[in-house]
Amino acid sequence: MNLSEINPNDINLQEAGDWPLAGKLVLVVIVMAVVIGGGYYFFTSDQLMQLETVTNEEQKLRQEFIEKQRVAANLEAFRAQLVQMEADLGVMLRQLPTGTEMPDLLDDVSNTGKKNGLEFELFKPEAEQPRDFYAAKPITIKAKATYHQFGAFVSGVAALSRIVTLENVTLTGASGGKGAKKSNAEPVNIQATLQTYRYMDEGSAPAKASPQQGKGAAKK
Repeated sequence: MNLSEINPNDINLQEAGDWPLAGKLVLVVIVMAVVIGGGYYFFTSDQLMQLETVTNEEQKLRQEFIEKQRVAANLEAFRAQLVQMEADLGVMLRQLPTGTEMPDLLDDVSNTGKKNGLEFELFKPEAEQPRDFYAAKPITIKAKATYHQFGAFVSGVAALSRIVTLENVTLTGASGGKGAKKSNAEPVNIQATLQTYRYMDEGSAPAKASPQQGKGAAKK
């Protein structure tokens, strides 16, 4: 029997037992293909998806392991760095005065200015500005001095044991022009903000500028 001569419409599965061997083999192949295809669809595809999920999880865990291994290998270095950071923080905190030490710092800044020849027209501590664990306390100053005297004042303030920064500096020469300069010996008008900082103990509140630290302090 030639398989090419078989008409699909004439195939009767009930008579498969009477088919020639070639027909039976073709039927067996078809049945096996259907079974294998169905098994793959219902079982293997789900397992492949699970395998992909597990593979992705393995890659993630492997990356986490590598990162933790790197941290573990540098643990001693990290500990040493932490100790150094804590020591640096301690040094910086010791440079922040407490509330009771703030008046002494203000006197030190004022005395540094007078020692270097500044003639203060205004020396006004402003209200504190709370930040995290410390409070910033601006000081508005107006003074007259030469460039050399002002430079010596800035150096003297930087040398104080407490942290003091200089901000918003405006220099006006005798002619009235901003930054005008004839010589280093010529007095200039100075307007600036000095920024001091106070360490806030737990539960401490920002201090308000007292009336004596306002207009009356301008004559320091």
